[in-house]
Amino acid sequence: MEFKDYYQMLGVERNATADTIKKAYRKLARKYHPDVSKEANADKRMQEINEAYAALQDPEKRAAYDQVGRGYQPGQDFKPPPDWDAGFEFSGAGPSAGDGADYSDFFSQIFGRMGGAAGRPRGGNFQARGQDHHAKVMLDVEDAFAGATRQIGLRVPKVDDNGRVQLETRTLNVKIPKGVHAGQMIRLAGQGAPGMGGAPAGDLMLEVQFNPHARFRVEGRDLHLRLPVAPWEAALGAVVPVATPDANLEVRIPAGAQSGRQMRVRGKGLPAASPGDLYLDLQVVLPPAETPEARAAYETMARDLAFDPRAEAAGSAP
Repeated sequence: MEFKDYYQMLGVERNATADTIKKAYRKLARKYHPDVSKEANADKRMQEINEAYAALQDPEKRAAYDQVGRGYQPGQDFKPPPDWDAGFEFSGAGPSAGDGADYSDFFSQIFGRMGGAAGRPRGGNFQARGQDHHAKVMLDVEDAFAGATRQIGLRVPKVDDNGRVQLETRTLNVKIPKGVHAGQMIRLAGQGAPGMGGAPAGDLMLEVQFNPHARFRVEGRDLHLRLPVAPWEAALGAVVPVATPDANLEVRIPAGAQSGRQMRVRGKGLPAASPGDLYLDLQVVLPPAETPEARAAYETMARDLAFDPRAEAAGSAP
């Protein structure tokens, strides 16, 4: 997928004000609107102009685009980094499936998970509950085992007095419940947009995702762990220690285990009413032959075991 430079499409600088962007869009729309334009590529250009304006006229979309598109050039191969949008606070309670449906895949990749801001009536004695907001937050796997209170900073796009988008930061102390899992929503009542006419504020919905872990990989409520074992542990069988975020386990390795074998320890994944499982991917690790004693041990095995690891593959060859 190619990167699209929306600023270039509208012919404006990256620090252009909202008013400058609007004027540029109107000028181009008059030139390329299919109903009046005589340009050969009017339909395509109008579609590009509409898409660029949809991205840049909305402060939230523009802030997101500026964040993820930093350093890219037009036409350059583009793929959004994982969890690039974590820490952004957007209007809307969560992902909007239809957002960007009439635009390119590039537009949908960036903005498809943003909630859409909705307009509200003004004037009179109108009352309306404030709109819910949405943000993705990154937590550590350990938080799911014990629960925690975490200080989380969210970036909120705002338009300053000069019409330029700025990111303000607000900090919240958030209670993380034990057993939280990826994709779960934590509701913070009253932390969304303010209400109108004295109506209550909306809520802030925090979508939980986990930071990459040095040892564990999370899939749903299951944990995956690469478990190194010595050759004699794999050949003879052994009981080896396995540390998880909330317990020190003793796991029995069966005799004759090979690298790549997966073992399942039930109920030792993320906690819940029905807890996940722990999956251990065995990897046999050879000690280095760096001393005379180690070399002698390997030479003895080579002489006495008469083992050919390629015998089975050779026997199956045509």
